[in-house]
Amino acid sequence: MLSDVLTIKHPQPYPESYYAASRVETPDRPVLSDTVEVDVCVVGAGFSGMSTALFLAEKGYQVALLEACHVGWGAAGRNGGHLINGFNGGVSFLEKHLGVKDRDVIKAYHLEGAEIIKDWVGKYDIQCDLKFGHMITAYTDKQVKELEEEIDQLHAYGLSDMHMVDREVAQKETGSSVYAGGYKDPYSGHLHPLNLVLGEAAAFEKLGGQIFEQSPMIGYASASYGVLVKTAKGQVKAKKLVLCGEAYMGDTEKRISKRMMPVSTQVIATEPLSETQQKEILPNDLAVADCRYILDYFRLSADKRLIFGGGSTYGGSTPAQAEQKLRGNLEKVYPQLKGIKADYVWTGNMAFCYTRHPDLGTLADNVYYLHGFCGHGVNVTHIYGRTMAEAIDEKFDRYNMFTKAPQRPFPGGQRFRVPYSIAGSWWYGLRDRLGV
Repeated sequence: MLSDVLTIKHPQPYPESYYAASRVETPDRPVLSDTVEVDVCVVGAGFSGMSTALFLAEKGYQVALLEACHVGWGAAGRNGGHLINGFNGGVSFLEKHLGVKDRDVIKAYHLEGAEIIKDWVGKYDIQCDLKFGHMITAYTDKQVKELEEEIDQLHAYGLSDMHMVDREVAQKETGSSVYAGGYKDPYSGHLHPLNLVLGEAAAFEKLGGQIFEQSPMIGYASASYGVLVKTAKGQVKAKKLVLCGEAYMGDTEKRISKRMMPVSTQVIATEPLSETQQKEILPNDLAVADCRYILDYFRLSADKRLIFGGGSTYGGSTPAQAEQKLRGNLEKVYPQLKGIKADYVWTGNMAFCYTRHPDLGTLADNVYYLHGFCGHGVNVTHIYGRTMAEAIDEKFDRYNMFTKAPQRPFPGGQRFRVPYSIAGSWWYGLRDRLGV
């Protein structure tokens, strides 16, 4: 099933989505049809590949970026548009798994991804509707207590501007009666993700970077100068190679594909809301996500559509009834929007590792890889992209630290990883429904 899901036929347009329909104007980028010689070849023009490439270009490296479809065609251009700071696993991830002890350093890492994006949006004039203000919500009193414990820990690391809100405030901020409380995060926010990565691509090209679309890598081989990267019609001679295809790498590099699993999520964009509806459901234009294992997440777009996502399908399959799957959740949160028209519905794949920690490393002295952002990628990809660029530049301190994150194969290997994960999602989904 995995190979069927990830097979990409060419030419391939952007999937029909609100983001694709409202994206900024982009140039026609060439297919690689010749031999290109560069310092670094990056494969995959999503957030991890694009941020790596842009950081390298800022350092003066000559970089060629190969994309199988279009810039942002995968998860970067299909996600919910939430810019949530921190790492999957909580604020203690750096201390518990990576050995970082300085709490000021941990705070800086927690905020770094959004700071990178904010800096690039200003520096390169990227039009991506970036706004700050986010809320994590709880359905039950038990979940409220868990969030209180999380906030206490965040405060211990100096993130004092994040604070709990009670039932009344949570319901007022979200316009929904389903929540028992939550916490507000002024450091996180929301944006148009496809326009962000397209803006980063434009910045990369202005610095001399080359992007080749509809040019999937079909293989690579070591060479005296470094590595030869092959596509159907051309090749790249590079000193170093960085693989950032994430959930859409397929089996091109089996040592990567066996370490991660595609997980599909679904998103719906409604018709534009009336002014009254906007003020009722999200009066302060916050992005919202609940704290369940299988969560809902939602926000308003720049033109005041409700962008509502959630659910998960393990193995990378595409659910045929995505709208039906989402509409029940949307109308539970917002019964006042029952029957609202859905102008766009789309799905996309994220790359999950078993430990839920991003995975980076080397396959050879000059071949690097980066994947596994587990639905937390808008922020963390940019931190890891900077780290990968530092490693290419022979500065390994942060790279060596991040490689300490524990990684384990999925139980049962590739054959049983999907049923194993489905069973786990059923169990945690049941706990969510029972409030335990």
